[in-house]
Amino acid sequence: MTTSLTASRLDNPKILLVDDNQHGLIVRKSLLEEVGFAVQTASDGEEALELFTASGFDVVVTDYRMPRMNGAELIRKLREADANSRIILLSGFVDPLGLTEEGTGADVVLAKSAKEPVQLLRAVRRLLNENARRKPPSSQKRARGAAQATGL
Repeated sequence: MTTSLTASRLDNPKILLVDDNQHGLIVRKSLLEEVGFAVQTASDGEEALELFTASGFDVVVTDYRMPRMNGAELIRKLREADANSRIILLSGFVDPLGLTEEGTGADVVLAKSAKEPVQLLRAVRRLLNENARRKPPSSQKRARGAAQATGL
């Protein structure tokens, strides 16, 4: 079985980190670079979209709560640009906000916690090594289902 990632990209995968918290960006960037990933950062969704369209990334890791554009909105725009994007959503509010893969369109949703570094590395590696499932947020699925039911 072959994947869409070439061997050279698997050797040094490109990760885009998005968070308005500079300290969080620095820590996650250091962690991912230490294990061999090429990492770029963006401090908001608009900057992330510019970087994403200018140069492809193997995985995008985004925070949920950010000014002007939250993580779910960013994911929606990333999926419009490339439906096969591999995306991880991070939040300190996963349970209170009910954030799920189905509701946000992310491939993986992780809670910010003491376990986050291990979970983040595991999720990035899993997404790089498999054909991650691609699904729109549940609101988009309902709209698509309604269109199909009416013959549109």
